[in-house]
Parts: sequence; structure tokens; C-alpha cells
Amino acid sequence: MSLTEQPTTLTARLTALAQRLGLTSRAPRQVLERASVLRLPFQPLPQPHEQIWWHTGPPLQRLVDLPRNALSGPVQEDKAQAHSMLIRVIEQEQQQLNSFDLRLIDGLCGSDPDAQPYASFEDYSATPACRGIRIISYKDFVKTISQALPRFLGGERISLRQASWYGKRMFWAGEHHVEAFACAIAYARRRGLEVTLPAELTYYRLRPSGLDELQERYHVLAMPVQAWSDPAFMGLLLDNGLPYARLSLLRNPGAPEFLLLPKHNPEATALGEGLRLAGAPDVVAYLRQLKA
Repeated sequence: MSLTEQPTTLTARLTALAQRLGLTSRAPRQVLERASVLRLPFQPLPQPHEQIWWHTGPPLQRLVDLPRNALSGPVQEDKAQAHSMLIRVIEQEQQQLNSFDLRLIDGLCGSDPDAQPYASFEDYSATPACRGIRIISYKDFVKTISQALPRFLGGERISLRQASWYGKRMFWAGEHHVEAFACAIAYARRRGLEVTLPAELTYYRLRPSGLDELQERYHVLAMPVQAWSDPAFMGLLLDNGLPYARLSLLRNPGAPEFLLLPKHNPEATALGEGLRLAGAPDVVAYLRQLKA
């Protein structure tokens, strides 16, 4: 194929796509064409890794109690409608466990300044962060775990978290003395020391019906931070007065924001389809992959 044929072929493909989507008027077709050739630094969305830190993965649990003011955008009604869809994506379940073996815990919700992706408590306990913790007897074990669980000997209930996107990994929900907790659990496993406490488990899972509804109603795309200062993209979004909402959910610096474009609006649909052709990651497809 010659270089002179490529634009014609691309135009034909975009015209066919616009017809298939019912974007028959000129304005949506132009939005689709202009969006499809945007050059933005799109990046793949992060994948959860097999490691001990809860906070380094996608914080999808935030969607359960997502504040209404978490979304930004020019029209309150557009933000409210997007919010109503997002809060249906994740469901939360709580269980009261009369007796839970603490040796099954292999994750931490608290943080460490280092926060390297250690695969297990055994790996973490061998790091400089845990160097000052020595457990050579049961007495040492009780003293160490009591730093993290002050009422350990009193049998106080422990709080746990689990999420479908982390597989079967069980996380301690405590925020303080994570080094002591990890070292104590690693010691208990190494010594075959049975340690049980009552527990409250909060479990998060992706809701299939919520994902289906979100996909039916919206394009949800991961936009790089550079997009919001890109004249070509912002011109498409603002000059046409498109309905949209933005959500900053991911924690890491420079993480993309989610752009929600309602499919009931032809121009918004055209922009969403064009951005996907330009390389914008599809957030719903990403969530479905995490569910699988």
C-alpha cells in the first residue's frame, strides 16, 4: 500500500465505523476522525502483583463509598449520573469469623516507606526495615505481635481485608507496626505455632452486572495527565460542549485519570470510539480482566 492510499483507507474505515455506530451526521463523524489521530502518551493500566502491600494495587474498593465530589466536570447532572454507575461496580461483604488462623495472613494494609514488592512476610522480615526485630522464643513472639495488636492476649477481634483482584491473598487491615506483625506471623509459620483470633473480614469483589451496565452506558477511558493540557484533545472535549466526568482513582504519581463519556450522546460516543482507536485503554475491559 502506498503512502497516498493510507489516508483514504483510514477515512473509509472511520466512515464505516461511524455508520455502524449510527453516527450519521457530520459533527460526530468529524469528532471520531479527529480523536482517532490524537497523539497522546497512553499507558497500560497497572496489573496487581503477587506481593504483600494492599495499597500498591488498584484501589477499586474506593468505588463502594465513592464521594459524590470525587468526580470532576462542568455539569453536576453528568457527574451524578456517572457516579451512580461507578458505585455499582464493586460490592462489599463482611463476615464475622469466630476463630481465624493468623498464619493465613500474607498481606498488609499499612505502609512502609520502602514499600518494595515483597512476595511474602518471610521475604519482608529479612529486610533492613525488620532488622531490629528478633524473635527466638514464644515470649518474644507475644511481645512482638502485641506491638501491632495491643490486646492480642485478650483475644480482641482482628480486622482483615480481601479483594477478588488480589486472588486469595489475605491482608491485615492494621495501620501501625506492620514490621512487627509481619515478623511475628513469619515466625509462627516457621515454628508451626497455631495462633487464632476472632476476625472481621471485609471482602470486595467486582460485580458483573455493574460492569455490564457501565459498559452499556459509558465509554470509560484511561487518559494520561498530559491530555488535560493538550489543545487538540481539550478542543474536542470542550468546544463541542460534550457531557463528561473525570475520576482520579489511581494513587501513583502521574497515574491516568478515568474519563467517562455517556453513550447516549452521539458526539461523546464518537469521542470515546476515536480515543480507543488512538490507543486509550478501555477501563471496563481492564476491570473484566481483573475479574477473570
